Amino acid sequence: MNKVQAMTTFVTIVNEGSLTAAAEVLNKSLPTVVRSLATLENFLGVRLLNRTTRRMALTEEGRHYLNRCQKILADINEAEIELSAEHAEPSGSLKVTASQLFGHMHVAPIVTGFLERYHDMRVSLLLLDRVVNLVEEGLDVGVRIGKLADSSMIAIPVGETRRVVCASPRFLEASGQPGIPEDLFDQACVKFSGITVGNNWQFKEGGKTRNIQIKPVFTCNQAAASIEACEAGLGYGVFLSYMVAPQLKAGTLRLVLDEFETSPLPVHVVYQHAKYISTRTRVFVDWMTRELRQQLGYQWAAHFPSS
Repeated sequence: MNKVQAMTTFVTIVNEGSLTAAAEVLNKSLPTVVRSLATLENFLGVRLLNRTTRRMALTEEGRHYLNRCQKILADINEAEIELSAEHAEPSGSLKVTASQLFGHMHVAPIVTGFLERYHDMRVSLLLLDRVVNLVEEGLDVGVRIGKLADSSMIAIPVGETRRVVCASPRFLEASGQPGIPEDLFDQACVKFSGITVGNNWQFKEGGKTRNIQIKPVFTCNQAAASIEACEAGLGYGVFLSYMVAPQLKAGTLRLVLDEFETSPLPVHVVYQHAKYISTRTRVFVDWMTRELRQQLGYQWAAHFPSS
C-alpha cells in the first residue's frame, strides 16, 4: 500500500463528500477508490468513515486521522514547492488576500520584496477583515489568522499570534496593575469589535476558559483607531499581539494579565487544493511562507515570550 496515495484518496473523499466524486477528481475508477479506503482502514485497524447508501460521515478516529493526513500532505507539498522554487522563474498575475492590519504590517512588505525579485510578476493584494472564499472570489493565495474551517484548502503554518490585554502606562498608574481578570470589573475598557464578540473578554485559568464582562467606554471596528484610544489612556484593550507589537516595543502600551491568556491563534498561508498548481503560485507561497516564519518567529522570541 502506498501510504501517501492512500492518505490523498482519504482526504479527497472527505473533501468531495462522496466516493464517486473523489474518483472523478482523482481520475480513478470507483472500485479503485473503494479498495484504497478499505485497504487503509484494514491497515489502521479502525473505521474512518461510516457509510450508508445515502450518506457518509467521519468517525471520531477518522476526524483525528484527517487532521494528521492534511498536515502530512501539506508538508510534502511544501517540500515540493521549495524544490520547484529553486529552479523556477515565475511570471504572470496572482491575487492575494489577508486581514487589513496584518496585511499592511506584514504581507504587503513581503509582496513588495517578491515583486522586486521577480520582475515578470504582478500581484493584486486584497486586504479585508473577513474570511473570503478563495475559489468564489477568484483569489490564489490567502494569509489567515485563527482556526481553519475549510478543509479543501492547503494550509501551511507560519506562526502564531496571541490575544493580549494591554493599557497605557498613564492609565495603569491611575487605575493600578490588575492581578486577576476580575480586577477589570467596573474598569474603563476599549473594545475592538473585530476580535471581541459582545462585551465579554475570555481568559484561561487552570485549563478552563472564563468570560469576564467588560464596560467599554469606546467601541470601534477598526484596529488602529482602537489601539490609539488605548494609547491615549481611555482604558484596557484586547488586541492580537502583532497589532500592538510596535506600541509594546515603544513602551506606549504595556501587557497585563498575560498569565491568563487564552491559547494562541495559528497563522497559515492557504491556497486552493489542486493536483498541479502554477509555478508562480508555488514560488510565491514558498516566498511568503519563508518570510512570514522569519518575521513571526523573531517577533515572538523578541517581544512575546510564552507565559
